[in-house]
Amino acid sequence: MDQVVHIHASQDGSTHLFAAAVVMAAVLAYLTWFWGLTRDLSGPRVWPLFGSLPGLICNRKRIHDWIADNLRSTGAAATYQTCILPLPFFARRQGFVTVTCNPRNLEHVLRTRFDNYPKGPMWQSAFHDLLGQGIFNSDGDTWLLQRKTAALEFTTRTLRQAMARWTNRSIKTRLWRILAQNCDKAGHGAGVDLQDLLLRLTFDNICGLTFGKDPETLSPDLPDNPFASAFDAATEATLQRFLYPSFLWRLKKALGLGTEKSLKSSLEVVDRYMTDAITARKENPSDDLLSRFIKKKDGSQNAFPTSVLQWIALNFVLAGRDTSSVALSWFFWTVMQRPDVESKVVGEVAAVLRETRGEDTSKWVEEPLTFDELERLVYLKAALAETLRLYPSVPEDSKYVVADDVLPDGTAVPAGSAITYSIYSVGRMETIWGEDCMEFKPERWLSPEGDRFQPARDAYRFVAFNAGPRTCLGKDLAYLQMKSIASAVLLRHRLELVPGHKVQQKMSLTLFMKNGLRVYVRPRDLDSTEHCCSSSSPNLKAAATTLIDAAGAA
Repeated sequence: MDQVVHIHASQDGSTHLFAAAVVMAAVLAYLTWFWGLTRDLSGPRVWPLFGSLPGLICNRKRIHDWIADNLRSTGAAATYQTCILPLPFFARRQGFVTVTCNPRNLEHVLRTRFDNYPKGPMWQSAFHDLLGQGIFNSDGDTWLLQRKTAALEFTTRTLRQAMARWTNRSIKTRLWRILAQNCDKAGHGAGVDLQDLLLRLTFDNICGLTFGKDPETLSPDLPDNPFASAFDAATEATLQRFLYPSFLWRLKKALGLGTEKSLKSSLEVVDRYMTDAITARKENPSDDLLSRFIKKKDGSQNAFPTSVLQWIALNFVLAGRDTSSVALSWFFWTVMQRPDVESKVVGEVAAVLRETRGEDTSKWVEEPLTFDELERLVYLKAALAETLRLYPSVPEDSKYVVADDVLPDGTAVPAGSAITYSIYSVGRMETIWGEDCMEFKPERWLSPEGDRFQPARDAYRFVAFNAGPRTCLGKDLAYLQMKSIASAVLLRHRLELVPGHKVQQKMSLTLFMKNGLRVYVRPRDLDSTEHCCSSSSPNLKAAATTLIDAAGAA
């Protein structure tokens, strides 16, 4: 009996030893494979099984600066590769990410090999419920048809005039009124959340421009609009899909759980609103974008179906609202810290209005600036471009790699992997913008004489509006709207950051301020500005300089 027990014990021990040996061999094999995978990676530390996710999670509150730090550490290459899923059969494809802000690599991805770097299946599936196959969520022929159709409309002067009309109407009847109501000379209270006002204003404008219907979310009582709320909730729920593996959000969708449940109910509200808007425009066409697309034909020479028209309209609403409002929020935040920039902006506006409206400053604030007046605001456009260089509305973007490729800097990118180009980092690299890259300097966008806006000589050093075939069609409209709002606010008011208010970036696809932008609104004394800008000044640069000198003397 004892002998039998001894034999069984011996067999169990052998089994355990064999299992331990197998585990040890597997661990050794994995670590050997892992070493081979990571030895050439130059990005943040990659951990066994967890990849670079621990570093990403630890730096989630400063994700864009973290990426910039990693790129900066690579020197002139401005490119690194990392792995977020270091498992055999997955690591070189789904889990492999190339991150770059090298202008030559950006040109390669966005123009030279454009067809090899589409949005990709992960991006499209995540956004499909909200944006369908609209222009910002499609590739290939579907994208090209919408792009060509939209390009014809965005180049027309009538569309720019329509944008100016919608913007000026919102400024005069609502924004000026709300700011006046919140104008506080004593500096008490919580102030006003300027980012929220700007989001509401740009949302109303883009809705008006897109389907001719103003939801009036920017009203004195700041109402809760069902369509705006549902659209916000749907966008936020869609962004949540990028935080988890795709199988997880698909499972939640199938079971109707969490954010996927709220996304479904939000989309139902959005669908009803859009169906009504499309029906109204088919019955009574106007000069808005939706009416223009209703008149167009698809690739088969058929009218666009209602579902496609809805996708098109929602794509433009998403792109037109967040980008301009976010850029303006960072612009005003910067101006509050840079009185010299504020003086130049106000000086330029005053110089233009003196020529167009005369010496009486009361006439300067009767109406927002006209289209032609806005076109003359060169320094303001430079200040907005400089804001976008340091605080791009879309800080990061990603592409899918269709086939194996080699970037201009020699970096090999495998098929099935992803490539992220950091727009935020491009403007913060000394190797790209020089030693003063972190300084807010609008003058870098001006001609030597200071009277003409001068775009970046290398288009891929500034990709806030994307580049290549996907360059933003609404670039000119965005500048027009931002100049109109910025000039209208600063002409009437001075802004001061509420003491103790913390401005932080929000982890999102757009560079929102996490806590908003709470400011005190002060009245601006234009009469004190009057003597600073002589109508006899030879150019706007001289007028602005005079204003700065006077402000400094005071």
